[in-house]
Amino acid sequence: MYCVCKEHLEIAIDEFVDEYEEAPDVVDLGETQFSAWTPPEHCQECLKKAQFLVV
Repeated sequence: MYCVCKEHLEIAIDEFVDEYEEAPDVVDLGETQFSAWTPPEHCQECLKKAQFLVV
């Protein structure tokens, strides 16, 4: 699972495919609410706001 900004989205998708050998689901964190999980504030690669969840 990767929480990233738009700039690092392609890298996260590539890493997911390399690790799991299948295409991930990409969730827009601005359009989705989670009842039991709070997404991190920042991209895991930089200090920008996390915009996407790659799972």
